[in-house]
Amino acid sequence: MDESYTSLPTSHLLGSVPAAINEEKNASNYEVPGANMQIFPPNNGGERGKGYQTLGSPPEGFEQQPENGWKGVFSISSYTQYFNVDTDIVLNRLMSSLYPIGGDFFSKIDANPDLYGLIWISTTLVFVLAAFGNCATYLMEKHSDSTTSWNFDVSYVNLAAGSVYGYAIVVPVAFYFLLQYLGSNASLVRFWCLWGYSLSVFVLASFLLLIPVEFLRWIIIILAGTASACFVALNLRSYTAGSDLSLMVVAAFFLQLALAIFIKVWFFP
Repeated sequence: MDESYTSLPTSHLLGSVPAAINEEKNASNYEVPGANMQIFPPNNGGERGKGYQTLGSPPEGFEQQPENGWKGVFSISSYTQYFNVDTDIVLNRLMSSLYPIGGDFFSKIDANPDLYGLIWISTTLVFVLAAFGNCATYLMEKHSDSTTSWNFDVSYVNLAAGSVYGYAIVVPVAFYFLLQYLGSNASLVRFWCLWGYSLSVFVLASFLLLIPVEFLRWIIIILAGTASACFVALNLRSYTAGSDLSLMVVAAFFLQLALAIFIKVWFFP
């Protein structure tokens, strides 16, 4: 009842009872209903039939971010950052690997080292060695004796995959743990990136190794191996500067030369 009506005098009315006026404020007992904000548009799919989703709980199908630590090793999303490169970046790093005198490769990849070069270049080299190795063998046999029969050697694929992938993965890991043990602040991803791009020169050299002249082949593979070895050694020197770790640089240099000789002996005999 409105308060203006309850204040009217009623004493002159027979049998009337004065209206009881409750002057107490009940504001303290009033509870504000909790807000229930919802997301639009509604999620009408599924068997649950929920029209809206509240902001307090994550939406259906929401995936939590991968946890740090060893669990991230087995998550694909942990490696996406190492493939965030475009064509210009890859070409720039390929050109740097073909010009090893600079020795500034780590400064170029410091903000964004990638594993794209390691996988792409290694895989390309595997198929190039397997294919061109067989072609080179065919050309050499036909050059010496045109009547000699020749068969495609499928074992070149297994040998190329085992040697290239094994070298590109195991050797950087070995140098990483060794430098860590000796007190150097090494980075495994940067080492994989370095050794991956160092193999690009052997892809180009494989095309020239098709020339059926043995003396010229040895000159080509030695030049390619020296360029690749200088690229690795000069850039690895930044991790050994100011310390007595020059033997590590020398070891990396001769390992690259050994890989070049292995490629020549086994795939282009």
